[in-house]
Amino acid sequence: MKLIVVINDYVTLQQSLGMRFESASRLLRQFSRNMGDIRIDEVNPQAVAAFLQGTGPLSATWALKHSVLSGLYRFAIGRSYVSSSPLPANLPKLPPQQTPYVYSTDELRRLIEATSILHVAHSRLQAPMYRTLLMLLYGSGLRIGEALGLTLRDIDLVQRIVTVRETKFFKTRLVPVGPKLAQELAAHIARRRQLSMPAGEDSAVFTTRTGRAWPYQHVITLFQHVRRAAHIDRPAGELRPPRLHDLRQNAESRKMPSDAAWALI
Repeated sequence: MKLIVVINDYVTLQQSLGMRFESASRLLRQFSRNMGDIRIDEVNPQAVAAFLQGTGPLSATWALKHSVLSGLYRFAIGRSYVSSSPLPANLPKLPPQQTPYVYSTDELRRLIEATSILHVAHSRLQAPMYRTLLMLLYGSGLRIGEALGLTLRDIDLVQRIVTVRETKFFKTRLVPVGPKLAQELAAHIARRRQLSMPAGEDSAVFTTRTGRAWPYQHVITLFQHVRRAAHIDRPAGELRPPRLHDLRQNAESRKMPSDAAWALI
């Protein structure tokens, strides 16, 4: 059976179980493109190893790819589409995880102000939308993927509740937000409704001007522009600069309530 057909069947199964499976689906289709138009039993271990490695240094992305492909091959072996997995039996020693960066109040203020550099004529809502995203991550502690997966229907401004679906453990949870963050979200949603809404209230909260949900990598790339504009550099002893993901660490580690912390920004 063709590799892409098996992938389509696997994605369909996961989504039928209530999972959005969007990120994993994109990764699996990238895997299919890299392997070519071949049968699943023609995939060789060398090609898989090259896909896992990618073009950059060894990182946690290797483990993410391995995890997604492991699920695919468990599915394929269980249905006798292939007799064995081409994934490497021995896992490499991954580099130590980067120490989460705790932004100071001044750095957070500078980050938010620096979102103004993202203004572009053909997408005039990009800068204020990114500002709202930063504030949501800081004020709620959501993961980046969770924030990007939100739809308009998921935000209840009356009850000040954000519904997060397909979380890390494939469950739904309710995240309360304070009145200041709710005001920011209300202003953002009013602007958001000026853009295309291809799925009505199920359209993405954070989106391009055409209504397509912001891709994860696009958001990460924009953050590096904002971080540099805010003059936040790599800490001494760290190999990499602070990350967008570290805002979640700020949300989890601060001792003051989110709205009290927000008032400082």
